[in-house]
Amino acid sequence: MSSSSTASARPVKAKRPFYTSFGFQIIAALVVGIVLGLVGRSIGASADGEPNPLAATLDTIGSSYVTILRTAVVPLVFTAIVASISNLRRVQNAARLAGQTILWFAITAFIAVVIGIGLGLLLQPGNRAGAGLETSEPSRVGSWWDFLLGLIPQNFLGLSVSTYAAEDGALSSSVNFNILQIIVVAAVVGAAALRAGRKAEPFLVFTESLLKVIQRVVWWIIRIAPIGTLGLIGNAVIEYGWERLTSLAWFALAIYIGLALVLFVVYPILVKTHGLSIKQFFTGVWPAVQLGFVSRSSIGTLPLTQRVAERNFGVPREYASFAVPFGSTTKMDGCAAIYPAIAAIFVAQFFDIQLTLIQYLLIVVVSVVGSAATAGTTGATVMLTLTLSTLGLPLEGVGLLLAIDPILDMGRTAVNVAGQALVPAIVAKREGILDEELYDAERAGLPFIDESEREDAEPVGAKA
Repeated sequence: MSSSSTASARPVKAKRPFYTSFGFQIIAALVVGIVLGLVGRSIGASADGEPNPLAATLDTIGSSYVTILRTAVVPLVFTAIVASISNLRRVQNAARLAGQTILWFAITAFIAVVIGIGLGLLLQPGNRAGAGLETSEPSRVGSWWDFLLGLIPQNFLGLSVSTYAAEDGALSSSVNFNILQIIVVAAVVGAAALRAGRKAEPFLVFTESLLKVIQRVVWWIIRIAPIGTLGLIGNAVIEYGWERLTSLAWFALAIYIGLALVLFVVYPILVKTHGLSIKQFFTGVWPAVQLGFVSRSSIGTLPLTQRVAERNFGVPREYASFAVPFGSTTKMDGCAAIYPAIAAIFVAQFFDIQLTLIQYLLIVVVSVVGSAATAGTTGATVMLTLTLSTLGLPLEGVGLLLAIDPILDMGRTAVNVAGQALVPAIVAKREGILDEELYDAERAGLPFIDESEREDAEPVGAKA
């Protein structure tokens, strides 16, 4: 049969309406959220200082969505890592894959921190800071000792309960989890199951079945992301606005220029040098970048980032289920490289402290290695305090930057998420396990169709 007749025999896939596209829905939610945020900000607070009904509604929608995302992360990470470790026996060079992943995390972090140092020296944001800035001690301080202690699980899933007393004496508690401890526990359980051999087979089968169920739940959460996006971006506009950038305009400009250089220059260069399409990279990673931008949570975006790596980039599931969760805590080019580099130089310039060559080298070392040290208490503020304390700079400088931190955190998280999907794709390509036909395939919403639809459908590029 000729190639033309074969092509004509293939069913023609109906093109989905544009409004069913996940990316379009996210963009539409961003636009509507900004409009509602501007309306809510123009209304202002009530006479007693309480948020107006629109602001309260947007805040509730956004915070509720982030809570749902975080709820799904713990079981997803645990089951995915246990299942992936059990499947590593089917993957050649598993140790090499892990080593390559860590190496490329370090390489991209090094490039990002060098860009941050360069922009800090070029734009001199600390010398251009406006008046009215106040210094204050940070509420949390990162340290290398905390990182080492954080590797030791406090309980089976690294869960902790914090109780706070309000001004009226009422007690409120919140449950937190240490994602790095979850990874450690899951890795140990997975390795033990492998050593147990055939006796552990029922446990591994159960874990893989549980993972399928959780992935279905994650799919439902992903599908309502536009609603969460609307609430998150609307609340951000109401709560922060852009006027807070006035006194720290040059600092914010330096941060966003650095983030843009990494996302739109460094990452595309890495993609191109590995023989992959830059267009496919951006169209593939953009849904996760959008969600990371509005949610300000790499961990909250983890389910979508993993789907992007597997279904848009063609990274094997066995490898992606290890690399993406690991990257969500240790791969932070925005929070742990660009931001602390520029912020440390800002603090030094503001307090008229001359940094030495050794201190600049320390910024590089802390940024490349220190992102893992903040995994247990994830946050750019912790990373900044770790950098300042290592350099011997005044920690009071952290208070200078807190006013606009939420605005900066949006861009930082977007870059973090992009890097967390990029590195597994690069490593998979270098190791010859990347599904390039899936990487180059037309998106058409394929990575976000229902799990059962994908399993029942013919695989992309399947041959007769």
